[in-house]
Amino acid sequence: MELDSYWTLVAEARGEYSEKRSRFLAFAFPVEDESAAMERVDEFRAKYYDARHVCWAYRLEPEGERTRSNDDGEPSGTAGRPILGILVSQGLTNVIVLVVRYFGGVKLGTSGLIEAYREATLAALDGAERREVILSRECSVLFPYDLMGIVMRQVKELDAVILEQDFREACRLTLSVRAGKFAELESRMGRIYGVELLP
Repeated sequence: MELDSYWTLVAEARGEYSEKRSRFLAFAFPVEDESAAMERVDEFRAKYYDARHVCWAYRLEPEGERTRSNDDGEPSGTAGRPILGILVSQGLTNVIVLVVRYFGGVKLGTSGLIEAYREATLAALDGAERREVILSRECSVLFPYDLMGIVMRQVKELDAVILEQDFREACRLTLSVRAGKFAELESRMGRIYGVELLP
């Protein structure tokens, strides 16, 4: 079955974690694309210029296929990757998390850093309001008028939304259907003689 929804954040979320006098301020934002994510990175680097590190990770697109992370001077793999790991494990996409670190004078070591960045990210996402985004596909259905009842029954049963309708010469409906139900719509319409489905 085709992926037909994903989870993202409704609004900005914040969290904080402290370890051995180092403070980790975490901020999570919903973003639509890489440009919006990178604007947040630039904004935070300017706003928190006095911080030792501004590490981040984002995950984009419905299946989270576009990812990027940055350790901003922390040892490789100790900051950006743990942040990204939390986004993946929580199934969130179209989200960026930035963690600002104020160094407390005591080194945390590799495992300590990984744990601190994970915990800060979890603190931000813990109370974050989430929403499911439903993916849909559009298509047109052409059919003779005498098949109106049969076609409309299929549209209703599959919860398709009629975007446009034209009944002048032949009947034409432009539909929006949840992506996971598109194959079923295609199959049902294909079994009705005289009905044509156009992508």
